[in-house]
Amino acid sequence: MLVNYCQGRKVLIENAMREFLAQIHAPSLAEILNQSMDYSLFAGGKRLRPILLMAAAEAVGTDGRIFLPCACALEMIHTYSLIHDDLPAMDNDDFRRGKPTNHKVYGESIAILAGDALLTGAFELIAKQPQVAPEVLLRVSGEIAQAAGSKGMIGGQVIDILFEQKQADLATLQEMHRGKTGALFCAAIRSGALLADATDLQLKALTEYAENLGLAFQITDDILDVTGTQENIGKPVGSDVKNMKSTYATLFSLTEARQHAKNAIDSAVESLAIFGESADVLRELVRQLLSRNH
Repeated sequence: MLVNYCQGRKVLIENAMREFLAQIHAPSLAEILNQSMDYSLFAGGKRLRPILLMAAAEAVGTDGRIFLPCACALEMIHTYSLIHDDLPAMDNDDFRRGKPTNHKVYGESIAILAGDALLTGAFELIAKQPQVAPEVLLRVSGEIAQAAGSKGMIGGQVIDILFEQKQADLATLQEMHRGKTGALFCAAIRSGALLADATDLQLKALTEYAENLGLAFQITDDILDVTGTQENIGKPVGSDVKNMKSTYATLFSLTEARQHAKNAIDSAVESLAIFGESADVLRELVRQLLSRNH
């Protein structure tokens, strides 16, 4: 069920993104910017954040496909963050999803601007989301902006940088992960719930699910940086060790890190107890993190 669902949603998302991206492309004199944006946005990926937005809406009882503009905007924000994360001033990675990173193909200046264009274009796209009351769309836009900004993803990245070459304690590591990875997951799931007119109880449950899913995803990502292969994860392994970063795989043994991931996954599933079969996709999405290899 989950594989078919994700494959079907991925096709919808990628078709929609091609249509939406054409709307924000630069004039022909800046065609290289369009090529750079397209290169990273369509370089592969699971499209997990937009899928989560749609699945959260469906858990509440609304067809998530209605919210493709907002869903695709999240993928554009995520892609911008990857382009910037790979830059020499950040993680200095040469490969992403098995392909040369954006700055290796287009140069640092164009890569930075392509990331900027994807970020700003995402909010242009959110503003075009039909069939949603303006006050709801304003709230969703605000939550996504906060998740992507200094209180979320960017703030988490700063903590990550500050703790290179020094070991963070567990509280610092958790704060970093809540921002760096968890904030955008939380925004995706809460946005889907808000767009679908979730009750306060439903929104609270889905928020708890999102927080635990984000933690589990980052822990398994930390583990994969040690145990994975470049073929599977699409980039060189060991980059966290190379950059002397604090992760669950450096603070704990791999066995302990896996237990932390399992605990977060179990908590995520438990938080969905108020939902019936409508939340089965969300349950399966978080459970499969235990066996992910990329």
